[in-house]
Amino acid sequence: MGVQKPSDAPAQAIASVLIEGFDRHYRLFRSASAQAKERFERAAWIEAQRAVQERTRFYDERVRENVERLRTEFELDSLVPAAWREVKLRYIGLLVDHPQPELAESFFNSVITRILRRTYSDNDLIFVRAAISTEYIESEPPIYRSYYPHDVSLRDCLERLFLDFGWNRPFGDLPRDLEHLIAALRERSGGPWTHLEPNFQVRVLSSAFYRNKAAYVLGTVLNGHEVVPFVVPVLHDGAGGLELDAVVLDPERINVLFSLSRAYFMVDMQVPSGYVGFLRQMIPARARSELYT
Repeated sequence: MGVQKPSDAPAQAIASVLIEGFDRHYRLFRSASAQAKERFERAAWIEAQRAVQERTRFYDERVRENVERLRTEFELDSLVPAAWREVKLRYIGLLVDHPQPELAESFFNSVITRILRRTYSDNDLIFVRAAISTEYIESEPPIYRSYYPHDVSLRDCLERLFLDFGWNRPFGDLPRDLEHLIAALRERSGGPWTHLEPNFQVRVLSSAFYRNKAAYVLGTVLNGHEVVPFVVPVLHDGAGGLELDAVVLDPERINVLFSLSRAYFMVDMQVPSGYVGFLRQMIPARARSELYT
């Protein structure tokens, strides 16, 4: 019996099963995150807690399923290292134009190390560095929305910003909340913006971040070279409506919101790298890898 060559191995088929496993994982993961908006609207807090607990198990369950499928469909023990390297190359080919390549690479690592029973430190068959760039990946809907106070008043601009999230509950007193928000933004900038640069705009991530009983709106105000990050928690007001809580403008306090000791956010995002890139502009001190968790 001759030594198996990479070309003899079902590399493409194995790579296809791997990417199918990841795509199933992210489809379920995203579905659970997308439902957070509806749970927030209904004030279904117990359901929200249960969903977070279930979501934390998604990854391990999908990895286990993928390992079992691969072991069932292929004679994995007969594959030599060169064959696994060919699987990795074929997998990279499947990541071209993929909206979540960096997460798919991590999924590959998890499955392969479990199959080969190796640690990350001695496994030369995994992704140590990203093989696919995450820059300029198109997203639908876009990663963030931009609002231009040049065209309308800042108040009208912010009103449209919050209404565009489309929550199925009315705001109790949005004009009042916006006045407080604008006052805080102006205080942070040392007073009203007396000189507006051509790029003056407000940007917000298209999906709110849901955690516990709040929906967090994350964004930045740009004026020339000045970038003011902000986070606005949206809460239920106790009278059937929504209200804006105090805006968070201190980068250190924003950083604390993403502390690993806190509960996970639920966020519906097609292109995670785009969200992480936006967050890095808001809190550059936070490591990119930490924002993915």
